[in-house]
Amino acid sequence: MKKIYGVFLVAVFVLCGVAAHAQKDPMVGGAAMYPNKNIVQNAVNSKDHTTLVAAVKGAGLVETLESPGPFTVFAPTNEAFDKLPAGTVDTLLKPENKAELVKILTYHVVPGRLTRKDLKRKIKMGGGKAMLKTVQGGTLIVTMQDGTLMLMDEKGGMSTVTIPDVYQSNGIIQVVDTVLMPN
Repeated sequence: MKKIYGVFLVAVFVLCGVAAHAQKDPMVGGAAMYPNKNIVQNAVNSKDHTTLVAAVKGAGLVETLESPGPFTVFAPTNEAFDKLPAGTVDTLLKPENKAELVKILTYHVVPGRLTRKDLKRKIKMGGGKAMLKTVQGGTLIVTMQDGTLMLMDEKGGMSTVTIPDVYQSNGIIQVVDTVLMPN
């Protein structure tokens, strides 16, 4: 009986450890992402999103992304911005290019909280692709390739969701590896 009780206790501890691990806040850019903080509060702590945060500040979108939402943000990493032609980010951050910066950034935002599961369901309902209307007014096409969410922008550029479902108090972040470009 002691042996069975001991095995039972070990199983309970293991399961509790698994449950605690599953509930742990995801790490993005070396920082924990807390579901009780908003998109901006979390993004400023991610070392992988310093360019995005600078762009959001330069575009004057901080207040918008701190509002109740909910929003789904396809958040490009610093490496995604580095894929752009040399000088593009510096040019976009100039005050005279604010309108273009706003256009690009709001193209990465979709109204509502769309999880990976929601996006997969929309893809299935759409016969293999989902059309998402962005805050900017453009369209993103979402597909699945080998179990990975893929986004196609209006110029035919492709981006991969590298970290799905980072919950925020006012929405969800889907981390992407390429900056999406509207027409």
